[in-house]
Amino acid sequence: MISAPDLQFKSITYTGLSAGPRLIVTGAVHGNETCGTKAIRRVMEEIDGGSLPIRAGSVTFVPVTNPLAYQLNRRAGERNLNRNLFPKDEPQDFEDRIANWLCPLLAAHDVLLDLHSFNALSQPFAMVGPRNNDGTLQPFRHAEQERAWARRLGVSRFVDGWLATYGAGVQRRMKGSGASELETVLRYGVGTTEFMRASGGYALTLECGQHADPAAPDVAYRAIMHTLAHLGLIAAAPPPAIALEDMEYLSMVAVHDKLAAGDQFSRTWSSFDPVAKGDVIGTRADGTPVTAEFDGKILFPDVNAAPNNEWYYMTRQGSDFERFAE
Repeated sequence: MISAPDLQFKSITYTGLSAGPRLIVTGAVHGNETCGTKAIRRVMEEIDGGSLPIRAGSVTFVPVTNPLAYQLNRRAGERNLNRNLFPKDEPQDFEDRIANWLCPLLAAHDVLLDLHSFNALSQPFAMVGPRNNDGTLQPFRHAEQERAWARRLGVSRFVDGWLATYGAGVQRRMKGSGASELETVLRYGVGTTEFMRASGGYALTLECGQHADPAAPDVAYRAIMHTLAHLGLIAAAPPPAIALEDMEYLSMVAVHDKLAAGDQFSRTWSSFDPVAKGDVIGTRADGTPVTAEFDGKILFPDVNAAPNNEWYYMTRQGSDFERFAE
């Protein structure tokens, strides 16, 4: 039987002889998402074997970020690590203990590539951060670098708007709780990339494909190699940027909750399935239809969602990615 006290955390750092950025690459933040773990180990074998020397800067690999969830082969150990990711003076669960190790490690780096996978069949995509801003929700100053890097990961689909949209849903669920908007959003919406940006760096989440897709580890491997080259950590030509006309750029703008156990989808939805305004997406337990409020695409539909949790997100076509993409 797996026991949390018998587990430990592991990171491996390679440092070049010349100055350069400090990159960190994480896999298995969710334990059943192993494509990043496989890709990281493949890259480390090449470095250790001498065929891929790190020339400048440094790269830290975390093949298994959540060892308990990984050993259990499920998304979480005791809770979702990619929510409420802050150091805790009094850790309450295994993921709190991960955070006390992981957060200082992230803050010691400049750039984070976080490798994930997803449930339904769909093409890989990258989650990008906000535009540069001085706001209180998620102030940021590296949008140009982050989005230029995103175009060189080897994927063509990009999504932004996570924290603001997720936070709006949290506020709705916790209406009347007395928690301030900022405290609520930060407490429940911050994961690895949000923490990295709040620490002064920049970060991307790459969703590499369906969990069991044999191509997903190759997507993750290519992204690591392109990132090492793009940042100048290895002696390789910088990867070309995907052309703007070949990109799909979407913004998350709404989250809809499952209100009761009897709420049901009208069909088996996959992320990025298109919907037109008025299309029936599901039915509430009392028979009320749930319809699309605008033309767009569904993201993260969760047929197993519990009541009072996210059921699905809606995205619409984004704009102005090119302003931050060169």
